Amino acid sequence: MNAASEHNATILVVDDEESLTDLVSSALRFAGYTVRSEDNGFDALRAVKDHTPDLIVLDVNMPDMDGFEVCRRLRRDGNSVPVIFLTARDDIDDKRVGFRQGGDDYLTKPFSLEELGLRIEALLRRAGGAAENTRLAVGDLVLDEHAHQVWKDGEEIELTPTEFRLLRFLLLNRGRVMSKSQIVDYVWEYDFDGNHGIAETYVSYLRKKLADADGSLIQTIRGVGYVIRNTTT
Repeated sequence: MNAASEHNATILVVDDEESLTDLVSSALRFAGYTVRSEDNGFDALRAVKDHTPDLIVLDVNMPDMDGFEVCRRLRRDGNSVPVIFLTARDDIDDKRVGFRQGGDDYLTKPFSLEELGLRIEALLRRAGGAAENTRLAVGDLVLDEHAHQVWKDGEEIELTPTEFRLLRFLLLNRGRVMSKSQIVDYVWEYDFDGNHGIAETYVSYLRKKLADADGSLIQTIRGVGYVIRNTTT
């Protein structure tokens, strides 16, 4: 992998094999990328929520949660970040599973760092048009994922990190009813053992800050959950 012209992309490398993670991370940094790394699936999911990488290099075989499940959860939550699977498996059925879970590319170990670099560049080019737009919007409400800012009717709204994640989740799934279980699963830790009342509490916080006291923007679907819709259409 050659030293390249400057990249603005952030890449998350996830592998429980420390030596491989260090090797890939070092090569990507040398090529000009910003690199973050994790060694398990749960931490990878948290890192995606906190840092919104532009691409994930994801090992399939991990002890706590395999890469297929990590990718499945990302796609379920509306996250379309490109994913390259790394695996020792070369069976066509395994590749089929990976692509069905939402993977974008598949590289079998051992692999060439040069080939990995070329595949990363290709995927980033392909996703470039969508990657430029980091804003989610509904009506006069706008959320900028990279700037971590929110505006309503042109006025900036200060949100806590948890409120921001909750609003982002609802906007990613705008028009779709999200259950309290789905909200808790995404916004808090995946092994969070609290009750669903925390979702109700934070929806209430959001409504107050967004001047949505009547619940016309974040709507309650009784017995199911919440949905965010554009009330101007």
